[in-house]
Amino acid sequence: MQQETTHRAIPAKAVLVLGVCLALLGGIGAWLLFGRETGEPCNGLPEDERIQKSVGAAVHPGMSCRALGEAIVRASAGDTPGRHTQAQAQALKDVLVALGSGEPAELTLDPALRVPLATALADYAPDLHEMLGGIGITDFLAKAAPQAPPWQSDGTHHLTVFADTLRNVVRAVAQDPGAYALLRMTETRTTAQKLAAVPADATDYSLSVPPTESARALGILDGIADAVTHSKDKGQTRAWRKGVLDTLLDGQASPKSDQDPRAAHLTAAWVQILKNASSEERFDRLRTQGIDMARTWAQERKMDEQTQQGLLANVEHSALSAYREIKP
Repeated sequence: MQQETTHRAIPAKAVLVLGVCLALLGGIGAWLLFGRETGEPCNGLPEDERIQKSVGAAVHPGMSCRALGEAIVRASAGDTPGRHTQAQAQALKDVLVALGSGEPAELTLDPALRVPLATALADYAPDLHEMLGGIGITDFLAKAAPQAPPWQSDGTHHLTVFADTLRNVVRAVAQDPGAYALLRMTETRTTAQKLAAVPADATDYSLSVPPTESARALGILDGIADAVTHSKDKGQTRAWRKGVLDTLLDGQASPKSDQDPRAAHLTAAWVQILKNASSEERFDRLRTQGIDMARTWAQERKMDEQTQQGLLANVEHSALSAYREIKP
């Protein structure tokens, strides 16, 4: 009887072992196909009732991430660059808050959402600049809380979220080199616009804030670039950097812009500086963008040498401090 029981148990054990093996193989297959964390489809946005309400009826469970990205852009984009209704600004704010409120290392965006989110953010270029630059942004800080509605001034409603929320989303968006290049060029154009708008007789604070604030915004983007490539191998890093530079230099990163001629000239001058750098040094040249643009601007204003050197020192310090705030 004992022998018969033993013989009957063997097939059961075999079935159990086979089941475990199949489960392990299935798990390994899923890991290889989807990554370490499958997560919710489209980062859970289609199931979020607040997103459904603010982005619109087009958002529903089971929709494709591509369709969701298109819906976010449609719901948040203004008819004129930098001009938005309260509903448009609220739609993008709700998306950013839903995505970016956790730890930065934990946010991995569905690839289909990266370029659309960069496109949506680029439509809010002045607000993006203020949130990245972080100098004199009392209004932004006071109204960045998730429950605070978009606030209005100068004929538009502003996008405002906490700095960490924005940085988390930008870092996740920047996994796509084309999306990062779009945000980089958006900030480049805004920097040029801010510098060109400085009055000819400006002194002290009015003279120093625009270039230092711009350098800070660019420094944050430099830090994000390093954070994105920190976990990549050398080949992946080279490919990502090449994708960024190709997009910047080929003119593919072209957010909507109404730059005046002086601002357009500053933008073009910086792109030429990037082109003139050797291929080996070109990506590192991005790290000096704030000071390069400030120097071009100062020289064209015929700023005296002492004032220029003091200003450029402050610009360099602003960019470096901002860069160091971003942890890989």
